[in-house]
Amino acid sequence: MRLHSAVAAAGGALMLVLAVPASASAAMGQFRYSYLTADGYDVVGFINNPRSGTCIDIQGAGSDGTSPAYAPKNRTDSTATVFLEAGCEGDVFYSLRPGAGASDRLLLRSVVFS
Repeated sequence: MRLHSAVAAAGGALMLVLAVPASASAAMGQFRYSYLTADGYDVVGFINNPRSGTCIDIQGAGSDGTSPAYAPKNRTDSTATVFLEAGCEGDVFYSLRPGAGASDRLLLRSVVFS
């Protein structure tokens, strides 16, 4: 009888573990960038605790005919790969290690975190 109860308890625990959804992986910290608005104002944008493995199009960077964002600063704990094209597409990309920043010459429209 004890063995039967132990097997039932172990089976119930296993089902509970499988039923709990896994937490989403996120890069902890902030990713910053600069961009010019359609009115010509220089603005600093940021993304807090971005989701890992998901392409993020940079808000205000080329979405409404504006120029790409520039001067990214990766203040997260993950590597950020920035792309010149939206949707993390194209052959022009650059990887920024955690804590690294780049000059105004580095242009971007999207980013993905490892």
